[in-house]
Amino acid sequence: MLGRIHSFESFGTVDGPGIRFVVFMQGCPLRCKYCHNPDSREFSGGNAYSPEEVAKNALRYRRYWRGVGGVTVSGGEPLSQIGFVTELFKILKAEGVHTAADTSGISFDPNDPLSVRAHAELIKYTDLFLLDIKHIDPFMCRELTGAGNENELAFARFLSDNGKEMWIRHVLVPGITDDDGYLAATRAFIDTLSSVGRVEVLPYHTMGEVKYKALGIPYPLAGVEPPSKERTDNAKKILGAV
Repeated sequence: MLGRIHSFESFGTVDGPGIRFVVFMQGCPLRCKYCHNPDSREFSGGNAYSPEEVAKNALRYRRYWRGVGGVTVSGGEPLSQIGFVTELFKILKAEGVHTAADTSGISFDPNDPLSVRAHAELIKYTDLFLLDIKHIDPFMCRELTGAGNENELAFARFLSDNGKEMWIRHVLVPGITDDDGYLAATRAFIDTLSSVGRVEVLPYHTMGEVKYKALGIPYPLAGVEPPSKERTDNAKKILGAV
């Protein structure tokens, strides 16, 4: 089994607890307007690795983790290659490594038995899910990402029902996700989940704009400024974020 990998980061500090080795998977079915890794979208890009090769690479950095770090898969959308991620995490768990998946949940289809089975197998070897709730309104979510939010919300419920720890992440974009009503609705949904370890508000930034220029594609949020500290603090208060 081979997986398409965009890149690696050996000293990640914002992708789960402690210091993390981060595997950025190649390919994503979403087209989020605020995506800062547009070069990781196409499934044909990146380089091919086996789970054993990635695990061996990650374990070289184990001495830096100090018991609380580990390995995170991100993307792209890592669970678009769920079989590869499951095999990688199976190897890492045998080595006693903490594993985390940074995902939108878009790959989970509650109406497809094969999808449910694949995700049920994955969670056996995953300690933490960093789940990005893109938008609580399905129409606005489609406008923002190109897809509705039904799968991601269903995946959150699936994780909750199975007692799997998740950290909810929400990107705060002025004029799109920072409406108090939407934030309150997001909080109401989060409150229905039983295994949320923390909630994080990620202020929108423009650091990825240069990548769009390099790729020769228009930046969808041109002219949108990052949220103010006041709006960020307001969102944190409503969502109960750290």
